[in-house]
Order: sequence, then C-alpha cells, then structure tokens
Amino acid sequence: MSGLLFYTLFYFLMSGCIIYPPTEFVSAGLTVKDVFANWLGSENEFFIQYHIRRSVATLLLHSALPLGYVLGLFFFNYIDPEKLLLVNGNYLGPLIVLCVTIAPLYILNKVLEWSAHNWATHPIAQNLSIYSNNNTPWTAVASDINTEYRRIDKIVIVTNSVTRVVATDNWIIKITPYKLQVAHQSDATLVVNKSDVHFMSPTTRDQVQFINIQVKPMRAMAQEFDIRLNALDFKDLQDKISRPIAILHNITFHRTLLDRFIDTFKEEVYKNPFYDTAEELNQCIGCMQALSNVKLNRLCNSADTRELDDCTTCYCRPMWCIECMAKWFASRQDENAPETWLSSKCTCPLCRARFCVLDVCLVRNPSN
Repeated sequence: MSGLLFYTLFYFLMSGCIIYPPTEFVSAGLTVKDVFANWLGSENEFFIQYHIRRSVATLLLHSALPLGYVLGLFFFNYIDPEKLLLVNGNYLGPLIVLCVTIAPLYILNKVLEWSAHNWATHPIAQNLSIYSNNNTPWTAVASDINTEYRRIDKIVIVTNSVTRVVATDNWIIKITPYKLQVAHQSDATLVVNKSDVHFMSPTTRDQVQFINIQVKPMRAMAQEFDIRLNALDFKDLQDKISRPIAILHNITFHRTLLDRFIDTFKEEVYKNPFYDTAEELNQCIGCMQALSNVKLNRLCNSADTRELDDCTTCYCRPMWCIECMAKWFASRQDENAPETWLSSKCTCPLCRARFCVLDVCLVRNPSN
C-alpha cells in the first residue's frame, strides 16, 4: 500500500471518528467536550453558555479538517506544493487549496461576529430570544434553562454519541453538534410519527426499536424538530413531560423491555404444539381477567437427558394465561442480561417444576 493511500485512509478514518466519535473515542476522552473542557467550563452550572462554546469549538474543528488533510500532504511530501499551487493550466489544485483555506477562515469570522455583544447573535441565542417575554433579553431565558438543568430531577437521554435529549420541568432540549434546539412544554405538541426496528444494536447483541417524536412549538418563529430515541426510553420521557405525547394510530412500539419480551415470548409459544384437553378452563389466577390458555408440557430435548438443570414434568392443570406466564418467566430472569431470557429456564409458579419456553403450549379443546 502506498504511503499516500495509507495517509488518506487514516486521515479520513480519524476525521470520521472526530465528527461522529465511536464508543472507544468517548471512553478515551477524545471528544470536543473533553479536549476543550477547560475552555468550555461547567455544563451543569452554565448549560447554555457551555453549549454555545461547544458548538463554536465543534464548528471550527470540523471546518479545519479538510485544511489539515492538505497540510498533511505537504508536510509528508506526498505532493509538491510548487507543482500544486503553480497553475500551468491546471486550476483544480489551487482551487481546492483555496476552498479548504477559506472555509475555516469564514467560520472563524462568523465566530468572531457571534462573540460580539455576549454571543447575542449566535444561533442558539437567537433561538432562545424567541421565548423572551416583555422584551427581556435572551440571557433571561438562558438563566431559566440553566437553573432547571441544575436540578437533579431532569431527564437526560443519550440517543447517540453526538446527540442528547434533555427534559426539565418546563423545557425540552435537543443537543446536536452544532445546534441546541429548545421548546417550552407549555406551548409544544409532541407526536410519535414513526417507529422502526433494527435487528442488531450498536451497543447490544439484541434487536432495538427506535421511535421518532416530532416536537412542534406553537410559538411564532419557533422551529419544530424531531427526537429519535430508543423506544425503551419513551416512558422516562413521557413521565417527565407535562403535556401528553400523541401516538399516531398506525404506530406501535414496545414501551418497556417487558412489553417486548412478552410479544417475543408469545411468538415462540405460538410455534409450539397445542395441548389438547377437554376440561373446562377457568380464569387465569394471575390476572383474573383472561381465561387460562397455556399448559406446561415437557417437550424440549432435555426430556431425553438427566442433567441437574433439565426441564421437569409439570402436573398442574392449565391455570395461567400466556401473558401472565410471560411476565412470570421474565420476573425469574437476570435483569442485567435480557438477551438470555428467552433461552433460559424458569419454574412453575405452583409446583416449581423447571421448564423452558419450548414447554409452554397453548391449550386447545378438540371438541371445539
């Protein structure tokens, strides 16, 4: 592999990790907020001012990445500066150098303009000024948000390595690398308008479901924004938001890990053979609402072995519905390892016979 190709691949890889830091970079402290921690100050004390500085530092750093690549080409002698900069009928080289040089200079000029008058013209300050009442300055809104962020009852949801969602008593805040999008809960409408399932999570070995929440402020000039988060974080956000979160009729998602497990448990049980019985079924003794419709019938491969943790025969009559059985099964598992729940074993709620999901059979009356 040539030196130029290796340098290019390495620089682009590192640039990608700087723009969208992976878990390893975050753990090692190689992020904007860690590298510039002394200049940024305390996020907990001065939340708005912190993120104004952070957005500026991020913008400057990202805009300088193309220039850094070109300077690296010159420094390691991969390209002769004289041949590149001297025109000789080739305008592409000088044009590229000009563009990568002008970009960070332009951003630096914008930052200097924003910093005048205590960052009053910064996009974050302009966004906050929309919520100013009675001609009060944007700093009054910033002070209100800073105060609420210091409280310990706020909700902070990390959606990915560069985006977070914060819900305080009165504000909904979305933190992105360059922006800080805010909405006051009293005049905002939240709608869940999309959900999608991914069968491989970047942080776990299990599938993950995401939902998209549209935040629409009703205040004039305020911009709407979307929040994309793990469906399992929805309940935490819902409990903190003072306004109801509307869910479109065609959107379904699992609000808790237990809900997702119950649906998966049912899908697996539906694959098992039916258990035929002519006896009359009573109400489930777990919920006393649904009819009992499952029977523990030893069917798994452990029926041919005699190991200590093998499934055993349950002689109890059908007394549970499938949903209560799924909840009981989940309650006996390790909370810290949900990916192992379905492959684990449980004991009968009454006789303590050991069983697995393959032994749970739906009850069927042959005469019906």
